[in-house]
Amino acid sequence: MAHHVSCPAIKNILLLDSEGKRVAVKYFSDEWQTNSAKLSFEKFVFSKTVKTNARTEAEITLLENNIIIYKFVQDLHFFVTGSDDENEIILSSVLQGFFDAVTLLLRNNVDKREALENLDLILLCLDEIVDGGMILETNGPLIAEKVTSHNMDSDSPLSEQTLTQAWATAREHLTRTLLK
Repeated sequence: MAHHVSCPAIKNILLLDSEGKRVAVKYFSDEWQTNSAKLSFEKFVFSKTVKTNARTEAEITLLENNIIIYKFVQDLHFFVTGSDDENEIILSSVLQGFFDAVTLLLRNNVDKREALENLDLILLCLDEIVDGGMILETNGPLIAEKVTSHNMDSDSPLSEQTLTQAWATAREHLTRTLLK
């Protein structure tokens, strides 16, 4: 029998606020059957990570046989969960892709208010990154571009131009932060 190469499985991607309440979440695993099971998982993950300093770098933790990679910005907490045999580098590229795409789509105003106002874009982002647990795309600018091309018929489409500008600004900002 052919050896089955397991595809990277993402169990969930969570975007929570600074109190651990959900902003946008997507589950790809049936491990959490009910909404209350999901909410208590979110609360648990939040309580275990809230005191860490995941603002400069993404952090990794192992909780109940799950690897969780997370990063905080302003009042938003980003999490990606995979099983404990999952490759951390893959999980972290999913987190980074999600984070970069959200940063671009929110035009560098990464905070809860902005996220809630653009929730549809963030949810589209999640669909572009993972489908049924399988990773489709981890390149932030590409994810953002796909999301905005879906949204071109909306009132204020992010044109190629603004996306390129946003990315340049984000890069410039990042470089400045790193050089401090």
